[in-house]
Amino acid sequence: QVQLVESGGGSVQAGGSLRLSCAASGRIFSINDMGWYRQDAGKQRELVARISHGGSTTYADSVKGRFTISRDNANNTVYLQMNSLKPEDTSVYYCNAEGVLTFVEWTRHDYWGQGTQVTVSS
Repeated sequence: QVQLVESGGGSVQAGGSLRLSCAASGRIFSINDMGWYRQDAGKQRELVARISHGGSTTYADSVKGRFTISRDNANNTVYLQMNSLKPEDTSVYYCNAEGVLTFVEWTRHDYWGQGTQVTVSS
């Protein structure tokens, strides 16, 4: 069974920084894309940033130039460095691992973390 464990959320004032981490555990052979999404109550989950196994990145327009996604393939970990945070960045952030292939089951599946709260005060 694959689990994604997130850490690094919290409260910060506008203009501050936070770094989110997400580690995937289990008998993982490879992961295609990893990413971060966020979701406000009553709204759809939206992409924040994602990164391919080879390091290609995609960002939501609202976070370009402020957030940086990176990953450590050897440790199946993805990071989100969030700088110049704004109150509108307040949300629950979810880690996603897409196309996970394990030694146990040779078919790819997608997994989500449990979510971590980020609160930015003005």
